[in-house]
Amino acid sequence: MNGEKQYYVYMLASSKHGTIYIGVTSNLLRRVWEHKEGVIEGFTAKYGVHRLVWYEVHQEIGEAILREKRLKKWNRDWKIKLIEEDNPDWSDLSCDWDL
Repeated sequence: MNGEKQYYVYMLASSKHGTIYIGVTSNLLRRVWEHKEGVIEGFTAKYGVHRLVWYEVHQEIGEAILREKRLKKWNRDWKIKLIEEDNPDWSDLSCDWDL
């Protein structure tokens, strides 16, 4: 790692083909922990959306925010296809992380 700041666009789900949440952060580990622990009240806490099913890394915050906004406008089938390209079982990608 070269020390440059990284930004993450990510998708959480309540279950396979369940409710999907899309977000952006500069600290994916912390943000996923916040979602899982319900630290911040809101959509993910209300609907039990805690499973990290997809994410991608960006070097520029503007690029990450633009990607997040575009993904939010996608229809549900496109989001499911994107998740299932690399994670067909909708496994929690953070399950091995030390949260």
